Amino acid sequence: MSEAPAQSRPGFDSEKAGKLAECDGGGAVAGTRYAGREEFHGKLTGEYVDHGEPPWRWYLLTDLTLKPEGYGATTVWCESGNLFVTGEVS
Repeated sequence: MSEAPAQSRPGFDSEKAGKLAECDGGGAVAGTRYAGREEFHGKLTGEYVDHGEPPWRWYLLTDLTLKPEGYGATTVWCESGNLFVTGEVS
């Protein structure tokens, strides 16, 4: 018997909302089976999504001031273990 897919549970963390943060993660290297490190800097919205059990939390980072070359989006979801709050928005 197979298990049902993990559900996503959205939430909001008011303590992180509006804080400056940076996160890094892996991105596919085109034409290879490898991933490279990518770095993002921006502002946390406070929104998060938990996946699975135990929960795997992802935070939404917006107003990006640093992102990889060619990254066209204005936001990115950051895994909590790779997220570092760096300060307050002035």
